[in-house]
Amino acid sequence: MAKLAAVLTLIALLGCAARTCQAEYGNPTPVPSIPSITSPPPPYTPTTPSPPPPYTPTTPSPPPPTPATPSPPPPYIPTTPSPPPPTPATPSPPPPYTPTTPSPPPPIPSPPTKGLVVGYYQQSCPRAEDIVREVVRDASAGIMAGLIRLFFHDCFVRGCDASVLLDQVDPNSPPEKLGVPNLSLRGFEVIDAAKARIEKECGSDVVSCADVLAFAGRDATYFLSNKKVYFNMTAGRYDGLVSFKNETLPNLPPPFATVDQLKANFASKGLTADEMVTLSGAHTIGISHCSSFNSSFSDRLNPSTSDMDPTLMSSLREQCKSDNGTDNTVVQDINTPNKVDNKYYKNVLSHEVLFDSDAALMKADDTSAAVRANAKDNGVWEEKFKAAMVRMGAIEVKTRTDFLDRAPVEIRRNCRVVNSH
Repeated sequence: MAKLAAVLTLIALLGCAARTCQAEYGNPTPVPSIPSITSPPPPYTPTTPSPPPPYTPTTPSPPPPTPATPSPPPPYIPTTPSPPPPTPATPSPPPPYTPTTPSPPPPIPSPPTKGLVVGYYQQSCPRAEDIVREVVRDASAGIMAGLIRLFFHDCFVRGCDASVLLDQVDPNSPPEKLGVPNLSLRGFEVIDAAKARIEKECGSDVVSCADVLAFAGRDATYFLSNKKVYFNMTAGRYDGLVSFKNETLPNLPPPFATVDQLKANFASKGLTADEMVTLSGAHTIGISHCSSFNSSFSDRLNPSTSDMDPTLMSSLREQCKSDNGTDNTVVQDINTPNKVDNKYYKNVLSHEVLFDSDAALMKADDTSAAVRANAKDNGVWEEKFKAAMVRMGAIEVKTRTDFLDRAPVEIRRNCRVVNSH
C-alpha cells in the first residue's frame, strides 16, 4: 500500500509539473522538491547567466603595455642630428688650378698686397695661370732657375712692371735687359710663349706681361722644389712703358755687396733683412759666370783673402780656366744645383758659396741668425720664401687704378714692345 500511494503521488506531481512548465516556459523556476527524486540537470546557468568572468575589462585588459610611454623609441639620436658626415673637414681644398697640369699642393693663403688680389683673372681669363704653368713645366731646370731670377730683376728696377722684358727700339735708349747685371738673364722665350697662348685664348688687353712673369716665377719655384713649394701669387699688375739700362746697376745688389749694402738695398724696396736672407736662398739653383766671383771686384778664389772652402776653391779654379778668355759658368749650389731647398744656407755655414754677398750674410748677428734658422728647418724656410716672393711681387706695382688715373701704364699685347710701337 505504501508503494502504491507513492506511485500515485508521483504521477500527480508529474502532471502538475508538466502544466506548470508549459505555462512558464522560458522563465523556468526550479522546483524545490525535484532534487530528492532525480539529480537535477546541471543548474541552468543561463537563468542567472553564470556571472561573466569578473569583468576585467573594467580595468581594460591592460592595454597593450601602455604605449603610454611606448617603449621609448630608441633614443632619437637625430634630435641632435647624426652629425653630418664629418664635414669633409673643409674638404682638402682643391688644387688651386684646374688639373690641366699636375695639381699642386693646396696653396698657402698669401697676405693681400695693395692693389693686387689672388684669382684676379678668374672671370676675364680663367685659365691664365694654368697656361703659364703648362709652358713653364716644359722648360729645362736651367730656364726655370732663370725665370725666378728674371722676376727678381724685374721687380727691383721700376717695380714689377715687366720693364725688364722690353727690347731696344730706340738706338739711343738701351733697355734694362742690356744692363750689365741683366746680360745673363734667361727665360724670355717662356714668357713670350705663355703670353701668345693667353692672347689666343682670352684676347688682348686682358692679362699683363708683369703678371705672366710673376706666375712664371712662382711656377718655376713649384717645379724646382719637386712640387713642394706652391703658393698663391697675387695679380692685377699693369705693364710699364719705359725701360732704361742705366737704372740696373743702382737698383740690383751686386754679388760683391756687403751685408750692410744688402740690407739697405732691400730696405729701399720695402723688404726686411730677414726677407733679404730668405730670398737669397734662390741661389740654391741656377748658374753663375766666373766673373761674378773672380774679378777685380771680387777675389773669392784667392786663398789669402777668401774664407771659401779649399776644396770648392780648387774645383772652381779648374772650372773657370779659359784659354780663350771665355767667361765660363758654374753651378751655384754644388750639392743640389737644380732643386729649390734650404741647402744654400748649409753651404753658407760650411763656406761653400760663390759670392761675397753670400758669405756676407754671416757678418751680422741678425742675418747670421736667420741663416742658421733656415739651415735648420727646410719647412720654415719654404714658408718664409713663399711669403717673401709675394711681398717682392708687390714692389712698386702699377695697377688698374694707375691706368684710370691716366698714368703711363698698359697691358701689352707683345711683352717685348709697348702697344704704341
